[in-house]
Amino acid sequence: MSPVRSAGLAESINATLADLLEQDPRLLLLGEDIGRLGGVFRVTRGLRERFGEDRVRDSLLAESTIVGQAVGMAMSGLVPVCEIQFDGFTYPAVNQLVTQAARIGGRWNGQVSPSLVVRIPTGGGFRGVEHHSESNEALFARYPNISVACPSTGEDAEQILRYAVTLGSPVVMYEPIRLYWQRNLPARDPGPARTPTAARIVRRGTDLTIATFGAVTHEVLEAAHALSPDVDVEVVDLRWVAPLDMDTVLESVARTGRLLIVHEASKDVGIGAEIAASVAEHGFGSLRGPVRRLAPDRRVYPPADFEKDYLTVGVQEIKDEVLVMTE
Repeated sequence: MSPVRSAGLAESINATLADLLEQDPRLLLLGEDIGRLGGVFRVTRGLRERFGEDRVRDSLLAESTIVGQAVGMAMSGLVPVCEIQFDGFTYPAVNQLVTQAARIGGRWNGQVSPSLVVRIPTGGGFRGVEHHSESNEALFARYPNISVACPSTGEDAEQILRYAVTLGSPVVMYEPIRLYWQRNLPARDPGPARTPTAARIVRRGTDLTIATFGAVTHEVLEAAHALSPDVDVEVVDLRWVAPLDMDTVLESVARTGRLLIVHEASKDVGIGAEIAASVAEHGFGSLRGPVRRLAPDRRVYPPADFEKDYLTVGVQEIKDEVLVMTE
């Protein structure tokens, strides 16, 4: 199928943030260089000029203070949307997110429901240096009261942001860097998700299910289209990894009898392992073969010149894995 031209992820996020700032005077943006520079990827370009420096705030170069300020703002009734420059820079903010933001509601016996969104550019494919290409979505997915979203299109990023600012609890949105300005995407079924946090079946098939999320969703779709009609692959774009929509995955596996999980983060103790365990517990009777995972090995992300050796989840690798499972 021919690629479909779509608005880039960065363009969609920028337009959505502008609309949210226009609609809700409580909402503000906070992050390193997001105002005058428009962020390192220019996602917030033009918003400071339009809404002023009080609502599009350049922060200190300290991720802990970005989220720390946001927690206080949220408790005061504001709706902060933070930006962390790169996924690997998130670690200094883990304490604020896990020990403060995620626990405020319970600590105040439900009397406080702080809405707080943290946007994080993530993933490789753009020759980033150390700490610039990591995929740490599983880090926050395991913590109660933190929701984690991983959009693969501008449309989903918009829906996620609009829902996240109303949730009343912290949301971390991982934004695939290599999709920020990518416009030509593989064709996908247009059917809507059942709920704001539900997965979306982006390609219908009968022979095998692939569950995936984030940027690699497009490599999965490209592989699925290339394998057709010899192998009919169903593709489930999870969109959220916390909460994880296992109902959609299990329903798909019940139709196809096979499951491959593909993601860009390392294989060990990740989202794929959780999905595989859930299917083994609740969908074992539907399986016609073992669940398999395709993801990089557990190792430190390499320098830019060796990035391709790490990102072993390309179209050809996905096709090879599917053929092994269906032979």
